Amino acid sequence: MIKLYGFGDAFGVIDTSPFVVKVDLFLKLAGIDYQFVNDFNNLKQSPKNKLPFIEDEGEKIADSAFIIKYLTEKYHIKLDDHLNDEQKAQLSLYTHALDESLYWTLVYSRWSKEDTWPVIKEAFFNELPIPLKWFFPNMLRKGVVKTLVRQGFGRHSESELLSKADEHFSALSSLLGEKDYFFGEQACSFDAVAYSSLCQFISVDYFNSFNQQARKYKNLVDYCQRIEAKYAM
Repeated sequence: MIKLYGFGDAFGVIDTSPFVVKVDLFLKLAGIDYQFVNDFNNLKQSPKNKLPFIEDEGEKIADSAFIIKYLTEKYHIKLDDHLNDEQKAQLSLYTHALDESLYWTLVYSRWSKEDTWPVIKEAFFNELPIPLKWFFPNMLRKGVVKTLVRQGFGRHSESELLSKADEHFSALSSLLGEKDYFFGEQACSFDAVAYSSLCQFISVDYFNSFNQQARKYKNLVDYCQRIEAKYAM
């Protein structure tokens, strides 16, 4: 059986990483049996020192995009077969927008915002032994903030990043409309991508300005609740 390795549940979602959630929902949409292995220490086993990764018949595949490509090809997944070429092209571009733009907004909202950091620190590091918990969380936080600056997102003000995030939420709301799924009444792989990002803002049980902005779009809130009810997310 395929094993999916992730960090573990927190904040009311099945995993703190949207990329782990993406693979989890993709497997469910595709009807593939798997075992979910939740442990932060899974990073030590990852071939790319990042999560998620899967293990399938002794082979390890890391990075959500490569995992989905691998699963689609090996198990002949037909999730996107009902889409035309134009829709498939849109799916690819939308996926990159969420994975490479909205994701960094999520990182900022968790690690840089002073009102959210205590929640993140408690969830991620509460079980660390003393004296590690006295200095390691803040040391790691400084590293993440430096990464945000190098990447570019950390150079923007919070209001600018909130505006960028809202562009994504507004676009997703318009794309979804009143449909059950983003490309119609049948799920496709982009639903795994979209839900995995949206749930980190909408379904989490803490509040900040970014989460509140996402929750202004009722159809996106309803969408997350619908996915969670149907697929036990």
